[in-house]
Amino acid sequence: MDQRLVGRSGLSVSRIGLGTMTWARDTSAEEATAQLTAFAEAGGTLIDTADVYGGGDAERLIGRLIRDVVPRSELVIATKAVLTPGGERDASRRHLVRALDASLARLGLDEVDLWQLHAFDPRVPLEETLAAVDFAVSTGRTAYAGVCNYTGWQLAAAATWQRCGESRAPIVAAQVEYSLLAREAEEEVLPAAAHVGAGVLAWSPLGRGVLTGKYRTGIPADSRAATPHFAEFVRPYLDDERCRRIVESVTTAAEGLGVSPLAVALAWVRDRPGVSSAIVGARTHAQLLGVLQAEKLTLPWEIREALDDVSDP
Repeated sequence: MDQRLVGRSGLSVSRIGLGTMTWARDTSAEEATAQLTAFAEAGGTLIDTADVYGGGDAERLIGRLIRDVVPRSELVIATKAVLTPGGERDASRRHLVRALDASLARLGLDEVDLWQLHAFDPRVPLEETLAAVDFAVSTGRTAYAGVCNYTGWQLAAAATWQRCGESRAPIVAAQVEYSLLAREAEEEVLPAAAHVGAGVLAWSPLGRGVLTGKYRTGIPADSRAATPHFAEFVRPYLDDERCRRIVESVTTAAEGLGVSPLAVALAWVRDRPGVSSAIVGARTHAQLLGVLQAEKLTLPWEIREALDDVSDP
């Protein structure tokens, strides 16, 4: 698997990342073990998690796997903090430092490769939040810092503040939802990321699973949309006529290329300007194998332009 630098930093990651939001909840330890093994064997390096995934159990599971299954040295471990167990935001220095230390303990590590602010907290002065980032880098708790789900102006403000001080840690990554169904990031986030030198980490590049085409005739019993905790997450893309047109176009392109709709949707996002990695959260080992098999596809320019047109927001 090809590796890419994250923005203008020296951090190198695989152009497909492995998301772990379902680990230790919908994805069992056995499935996670199989996923990580296959991902690493395919040359994947970026493992993306967060302190709130599975109530912290996703990090604990990753900690066991990098101790017993795949060597820590072969992976880039990225985690996040800001959200609380109750779903609220707390970007205070007090909460962030404690959250990072708790993540390190669960992972069994002294340092993560990338620590990301999971969401913007308007209640806390941005300079206080970023002071926690500086502390994390200067004390060796993380090598790099990034943000997640920031708007364009929030990313620009954070990155610019960090660039104004020689001792401040740069914002090297901006994680945002980005797919053929969700192109809003192109309006402000992607231009801001390019301006400040941050690499884009695209989450949900398969449109929350909808772009795989599995929902075209209904909701499969084993899909995320059939679960109580993910049904509302998927529903907006199931009830929208524009989304249905895009899915049909992806399916038509896939049939013409002799590949899966998943491969077409993933290749489109992965190769967009500024994208360092597309993070795919496979629920099962079988789903991840489909992702890995699609990794080598490069879309012909005619199909890329057609998909650009049909998905233009």
